[in-house]
Amino acid sequence: MAKRVRAVVEKPRNSYFTSEKTNIQFVSTGCTLLDCALGGGLALGRTANIVGDKSTAKTGTATEVMINFSIVCPDGNIAYRETEAAWDDSYAEAMGLPLDRIDFGDRENPIITVEDFYKDFDAFCDQQKKAKKPGLYVLDSFDALSDDAEMDRDIDKASFGAAKAKKMSEMFRKITRKQEQANVLLFIVSQVRDNIGAMFGEKHKRSGGKALDFYASQVFWLAHIKILKKTINKVERPYGIEIKAKVKKNKVGMPFREAEFTFEFGYGINDLLASVNWLNEVDRLDAIDLKKTEFKDYLKGLNEMTDAEHKEERLRAAEAVKQVWGEIETTFLPKRSKYA
Repeated sequence: MAKRVRAVVEKPRNSYFTSEKTNIQFVSTGCTLLDCALGGGLALGRTANIVGDKSTAKTGTATEVMINFSIVCPDGNIAYRETEAAWDDSYAEAMGLPLDRIDFGDRENPIITVEDFYKDFDAFCDQQKKAKKPGLYVLDSFDALSDDAEMDRDIDKASFGAAKAKKMSEMFRKITRKQEQANVLLFIVSQVRDNIGAMFGEKHKRSGGKALDFYASQVFWLAHIKILKKTINKVERPYGIEIKAKVKKNKVGMPFREAEFTFEFGYGINDLLASVNWLNEVDRLDAIDLKKTEFKDYLKGLNEMTDAEHKEERLRAAEAVKQVWGEIETTFLPKRSKYA
């Protein structure tokens, strides 16, 4: 008797995992490739955490997020709270940030503790909920925050940060639902700390305990690859840095994706360069009607483009990256549904 063979029918893969969620509004990071790695960008109504060591353009990325929020949400409000006394208005304005749209708080009495942060962010969420407008709140940086207990303690007294971590957990428990209802994106900048004594697992961490890891919907780490230099009239100067971003947590897209990009001083993330370099890396230059043999000449010609031409090419390359990224992601999905 012939053995019956059951035909296996390949079902169409679910586009839910490879496209932006229609029920979530995203804000761009300024880098299309990083947006794709994050599932579409930074999600409004959620908390996002950017982590990195020195010179990895954390504040620069936060500036780009504010610029893009001001574009996609022209009626939204932006609050920037800086705790490191290192913000430069002129530099941010040169990058394109509309300073008149930014609420910098009381610069004479900035927030310095977790308690200050909670009160200020809670008030901002109340304001946005009443106004029924989206909001962006940037905290730069979280690691510079103290707490009331530390401020009242003598400097020679030991502290292990337990109180700060506990208060952050309490704050998130109280504010997360209100933040979602107010449609406010909380963007927190964190710095890398060595994980002293770690024999296995992560060699680096950031302060504040596990609260950020638990409550943040998106967490991505920036790593410094190299400093970029160029020579003009026999004078060599650094003009930017090459950065790798790793998405370590993502509740609005696929996790553990990576993106590489260049941050140019005074300009920001070179989105077009990141896009075409990635398309070349995955052998999909055809998506922008470019041949492999034409790639080097194409890169040389980028600086000769007018602003209008550069913008048009950037948008064209961005659409190509989104399409190719989705196609590649689809190939990694299972071919069948478990509960079909």
